[in-house]
Amino acid sequence: MKTLEFYFDFASPYSYLAYHHLQNIAQTHQAKIIYHPILLGAVFKATNNTNNPTTVPAKLRYLLKDLQRWAAYHQIDFQMNPHFPVNSLDLMRVATALQIDDPERFEQFVGVIYNAMFAQPINFSDPAALSQVLATMDMTLEQFQALASRDDVKQALRLTTEHAVARGVFGAPTFFVGEEMFWGQDRLDFVARALEKTN
Repeated sequence: MKTLEFYFDFASPYSYLAYHHLQNIAQTHQAKIIYHPILLGAVFKATNNTNNPTTVPAKLRYLLKDLQRWAAYHQIDFQMNPHFPVNSLDLMRVATALQIDDPERFEQFVGVIYNAMFAQPINFSDPAALSQVLATMDMTLEQFQALASRDDVKQALRLTTEHAVARGVFGAPTFFVGEEMFWGQDRLDFVARALEKTN
């Protein structure tokens, strides 16, 4: 089966848009999505990528409009999280833990968290709000915190992030079809074309 690798961080709104659009691309081209949770902040640091739109007011204003345009174009429910930027460290650790322990639950978690991040946004620093979201997939806040605290999970996420950087990843979302890399959800047409050419 064809494979489509997806490097993402929950804190990235463009990764959220890519996540939804990827489902259609994968189905059309009969490809399996291979998810790679990474720490975007660590990628930025390792690659000396200081292109932070939140520090440039004009760029941030444009980014918000651009996100709305892309969401409308692909008919994706989107609301900018009012608490952006969000610290996604524990979210990425728990995603990594579930990917190790229970891949089916991992995919459910990705959908649930993305919905709470950019479709019906919550304040992830509010334990009560996070608990309500986790309850939709029968997870308690205590279970969430236990998964995020595991040493093997911390190490796995660190290694995945380092491996991403070694492959040339400098931001999210990033996609690979074979060894061909594509960055940004606005490059998904090229991803689809690459899958078309793959046997």
